[in-house]
Parts: sequence; structure tokens; C-alpha cells
Amino acid sequence: MTISKKENDKRIMNLKDRILFEAERGNVVINTIEGLAVVPLDKIIEQPTEGLLYDLNRDRATILTFVNDEKWINDFAVALVIEKLKTIIEEYKNESNKNPTGI
Repeated sequence: MTISKKENDKRIMNLKDRILFEAERGNVVINTIEGLAVVPLDKIIEQPTEGLLYDLNRDRATILTFVNDEKWINDFAVALVIEKLKTIIEEYKNESNKNPTGI
């Protein structure tokens, strides 16, 4: 079944509105095998780096399957930034646990 450009534009705007609405509520919308999923942002960032990147389709294996689309360059950069930030967070947590008083 083919949909008209007008119907497609409306579907895109509805999706955009939903994603922005959820973002304002502190959630992230991800596209999964089962369809769209709404996950609290605080919850998704708690998971290990590999799981986070996988859920966001930003794991290296996924990114490198799309090298024909220049978008992969920024996707790869995003993955590297997330990996580094997660490492910094873990180091900070470990340091805080060693010295809980901050002294």
C-alpha cells in the first residue's frame, strides 16, 4: 500500500512530536525490533556501554555496516564520545566510592 506524500509528512510530524514530547518528560524513544520503545533517560544511561550503544544502534558493528552513508562518520564519533563519557563516569564513581567523604 502506497501512502501519499501528505500522509507521510503527517506521520513524520506525529513521530517528531511524540519524540519531542517524551524528551521533555525525561524519556528517550528508541526504535527496537518490536517497534518504538519509550525509556526513561536516567534508566538507559545506567546500562553498560555496550548495551547502551546497541540500543541506540551506535555499536561499532552496526555503524560499520552503513559506510556507504556518510552519516556513519558522525555516528562513529558519537559512539566514541559515549564510550569515553561512560569511562569517565565509571572512574568518577570508583573514586567517589574509595573516598565517600570527599576528604
